[in-house]
Amino acid sequence: MTPGAVEREALQSTGKPHVLREYALIADGERGAVVGPRGDYAWMCFPRWDSDACFATLIGGEGTYAVTPISRYVWGGYYEHGLIWRNRWTTEEGLVECREALALPAAPDRAVILRRILAREGPARVRIMLDLRGEFGAARPRRLRRDDAGRWRARIDEVRMTWVGAADAQRVSDGKGGRPLVLELNLEEGTAHDLVLVLDATGNEAEPPDPDHAWSGTEAGWSERLPELECATATRDARHSYAVLSGLTSNGGGMVAAATMSLPERARQGRNYDYRYVWIRDQCFTGQAVAASGPLPLLDDAVRFVSDRLLADGAHMVPAYTVTGDPVPDERTLDLPGYPGGSDVVGNWVNHQFQLDAFGEALLLLAAAAGHDRLDADGWRAAEAAADAIADRWQEPDGGIWELEPDAWTHSRLVCAAGLRRIADHQASEQATRWLALADAIVADTSAHALHPAGYWQRSPSDERIDAALLLPSIRGALPPGDPRSVATLQAVQRELTHDGFCYRYRPDERPLGESEGAFVMCGFLLSLAWAQRGDRVQAARWFERNRAACGSAGLLSEEFDVIQRQMRGNLPQAFVHALLLQCAVTQPEGQ
Repeated sequence: MTPGAVEREALQSTGKPHVLREYALIADGERGAVVGPRGDYAWMCFPRWDSDACFATLIGGEGTYAVTPISRYVWGGYYEHGLIWRNRWTTEEGLVECREALALPAAPDRAVILRRILAREGPARVRIMLDLRGEFGAARPRRLRRDDAGRWRARIDEVRMTWVGAADAQRVSDGKGGRPLVLELNLEEGTAHDLVLVLDATGNEAEPPDPDHAWSGTEAGWSERLPELECATATRDARHSYAVLSGLTSNGGGMVAAATMSLPERARQGRNYDYRYVWIRDQCFTGQAVAASGPLPLLDDAVRFVSDRLLADGAHMVPAYTVTGDPVPDERTLDLPGYPGGSDVVGNWVNHQFQLDAFGEALLLLAAAAGHDRLDADGWRAAEAAADAIADRWQEPDGGIWELEPDAWTHSRLVCAAGLRRIADHQASEQATRWLALADAIVADTSAHALHPAGYWQRSPSDERIDAALLLPSIRGALPPGDPRSVATLQAVQRELTHDGFCYRYRPDERPLGESEGAFVMCGFLLSLAWAQRGDRVQAARWFERNRAACGSAGLLSEEFDVIQRQMRGNLPQAFVHALLLQCAVTQPEGQ
């Protein structure tokens, strides 16, 4: 190959996808970037989680930002100070690292991406490439120029870009019609080099901060956000899950379900979803997990966002919203190839669903806050709205926790009973008596119509199958742990829905477990919580340890896990999985 061809080959390889376990996430609450082992930013939306992507190679679009060793290397990395990530490469010359972060404190319309390249052992030779785009890769920057101070500036629609630390970069053809900025950097052993990329949607010039001050502020910001969690089993993983959940939570309190969109659960099966929105249920899972470890900020964030939605929409609260509380846009496609095996779906059809269990989980969240004396007058009004919604709608078919066709899903009804019982514990009044009576009526009706002849809860009156979600009602307090129906359900889930230490949602058809979909990591954690509730230390630890190991090198967890191939499936990182890991870690039985 000619020198130019070699360079184009290197630039084109930067956009090739990796298996999910090789990605890390940096985030500041308002948005996040997915970073691959070549030091490539494969995904980032700006200014918000649900905005168009400016780096979109993850789903086959254009736009990336890479720092990659030039010589042969093997890759590794680790997190420090929350979601500050260190890419680490062992090269033929030595050891080189790149420290990565989105700067704190965060602003809704401004992102500061910090990268510090360090030659740890021996010299470091790296290739730096910036190809900033708009509209999921379709829009190229305008008025790209280098000013007298060596700063690169450009605009993409209303977004202004400033890039510092690459004054000698040149525009180079990538062989695909693009001309990214490219710089080859040589560092002597023991030296470092800072890159600062600022994106600003306020209309102001995107002035960069001093790198040392920005790094210090980001380290301090993560130190303030993260609790010690010293009482937790697997403290490191528990703190990391809290960091992930914090990184996915905006200043307005809304936590997105995942940082990404359209990553396939099963190759070419059409199950590709946009999870860059706030699911009420997921936010409640997180608030309850955090409440188990103390009255921490993420609990207040969850209560604030969910209360606002209940007060605004009452019984018509939908399952998901944007981080600003607006409706989730309907699905559309982008004419991109998607992640291999996936598609390019933007938006989500869930905004047309009714999910009854969200009201029960909301009550459980608000009760958890009340237990820490952190529920104000608005929170109590939100609780009344959720209870009223259950009273009005509990007999309606709903989409259920798995967002399926409407049915009288057993899990939805029993979780509502759990929420009514828990909130009544904190409200000594005639109203609390009505809530308890309603919970009793729901359980009695459900038991009359959705109890399998073998004694366990079945999915619905018309569906006799077992479902791992049916572990939740007992965990949440709808029934005592020793209730024969709860015990039979736990035994049936472990008998019929588990394989090799992992748990599946339900059996979609007659095929063996794992052929129609992957194991659901959340369900494995539910088994751990169910056994912990019964005081079985060995079983609780078994399910917890097995499922927390289903992560990638960066410790991130996706929704599903392919047990046979040992591969992660679905969007990354999945917030509710990290929430359940955190809850397991802080509620393991004594003696662990």
